[in-house]
Amino acid sequence: MRSNSWDVVIVGGGLAGSSLALSLVQHGVRVLILERETVFRDRVRGEGMSSWGTAEARTLGLDAIIRATCGRELPWIVYQDASDRDAAPRHRDLMTTTPSQAGFLAFAYPELQQVLLVHAEASGAEVWRGAVVTSVSPGHPPTVQVQHGSQEVELKSQLVVGADGRNSRMRSWAGFQMYRDPDRLVIASTLMRGGKVQRDAVTKIRNPPVGQAVLVVPLGDDRFRLYLMYRKQGERKHLSGPRQVEAFVHACLACGAPADWFTGAESAGPLAEFEGASAWVEHPYRGGIALVGDAAGASDPSFDNGLSLTLRDVRVLRDNLLGQEDREAAGHAYAAEHDHYFGALRRLEGWFTDLLHEVGPEADTLRARVFPVLDAEPDRLPDIVGLGPDAPSDETARRRLFVEA
Repeated sequence: MRSNSWDVVIVGGGLAGSSLALSLVQHGVRVLILERETVFRDRVRGEGMSSWGTAEARTLGLDAIIRATCGRELPWIVYQDASDRDAAPRHRDLMTTTPSQAGFLAFAYPELQQVLLVHAEASGAEVWRGAVVTSVSPGHPPTVQVQHGSQEVELKSQLVVGADGRNSRMRSWAGFQMYRDPDRLVIASTLMRGGKVQRDAVTKIRNPPVGQAVLVVPLGDDRFRLYLMYRKQGERKHLSGPRQVEAFVHACLACGAPADWFTGAESAGPLAEFEGASAWVEHPYRGGIALVGDAAGASDPSFDNGLSLTLRDVRVLRDNLLGQEDREAAGHAYAAEHDHYFGALRRLEGWFTDLLHEVGPEADTLRARVFPVLDAEPDRLPDIVGLGPDAPSDETARRRLFVEA
């Protein structure tokens, strides 16, 4: 260990931590990454980002690294309405219909973690793997207590960044208050190998009358990540663990997934189910500590914006840190921006949940009024795939979406 003082100490070496480190060391910032895991393992999570996230990756200089190593840019999204057997699938060419002309960037997450952490270290960041953070204290400067090997070390830096995920311990150590939406959706997922899915497209099958959807993300090497989203207000399916794989497949088939997807397919990773409610902190900066990624705000994974949101956090924090010498002012500026775009994304996802996942006579009546108008005037639908939180989310946009204006 060469030092116990850095400009920035980052707790967590996943997408958020490694990409932030890469962005900062290129500008001469001294960065230390503390990563608990010595080997990254497969866990159920998002493994891709929509076009607006791919655009963020380009801005950060990550897209070329990802595509050259562990990822692929998919040019299409295919939508199918399982409740209307006569409706033809809708194909959206992301490369021509999104403002950034960017596809869906898909990857196996453990491979992505390893690639970005190696690149961060090669670019000049110091990386401690197997480092267990035991406490963090806000202050000027903030301090971090970490167990690394046989040594207990106290670290000081101008800024400590919590990039330790949805179950962040940094939040409680730093005194942030957590907020959470009511539970509405549940998402279950596993990795599969084989099958007959479209390999150049993300495919989403929606079944609004039952409040469910299935999503397929092809990852290359004959693998695909399969997700099922359903309403928690109904009967909980408890789709976790290897014994539930068959039940998970049957649930996907019942939602409308074609049987061909599973011809010759087998489970190639863990199966797990999670509640999808968004959870966040207000103003994710205080006392020299900034939170990014899921530690700052985890959006409902049913809408596949989590990793894109992470890169938005990284870019905004990087730009504020590099754009002004006062780290305290930069931290507060980042937090204010985060509150704005996270709030916008949460509103948009709430509207889509209302429209696509509520069930019952009132929901059916709403869709009967709205869907024909959206078919005729598709610009009423906020482009959450292409624009993410930058899509209009004010009252005027809400009224246009729900055909109240």
